[in-house]
Amino acid sequence: MAATFERPSVSTELARAMIEAAEQKAAEMGHPFVIAIVDDSGVLKSFSRMDGAALLSVQVAQDKAYTAIGFGMSTDAWHEFVKDDPPLAMGAATGIDRLIVFGGGYPITIGGAVVGGIGVSGGHYSQDMEVAKAGLSAVPAS
Repeated sequence: MAATFERPSVSTELARAMIEAAEQKAAEMGHPFVIAIVDDSGVLKSFSRMDGAALLSVQVAQDKAYTAIGFGMSTDAWHEFVKDDPPLAMGAATGIDRLIVFGGGYPITIGGAVVGGIGVSGGHYSQDMEVAKAGLSAVPAS
């Protein structure tokens, strides 16, 4: 029986590159956002609160990233997952801490493994999704 195991996690270098790519998109959009990158365990790895970004977006961005790695699916996919299942929707809403079910959070996947998550908050969730996808563009293709 093995006593330990190894798992891949997003590097600091990649996390910073993702923040930079997301900030560039946000600047093109002319709107400030909060961008959070978490590692494979959901722990904050890199973070940016652009000047003027809303205070509440700090927690929401981190929770979107955390939600994305929790089951390895985007936050907007959660809505589809629970919308037609009232018991599941109620249980998720009241029983899963930090769960976000609207767009702006994505798992970071490399080589088929979820190595972290990105969460963006500060605009409409569709704008958050755009900025997060820009951040994901810094992830090397596997």
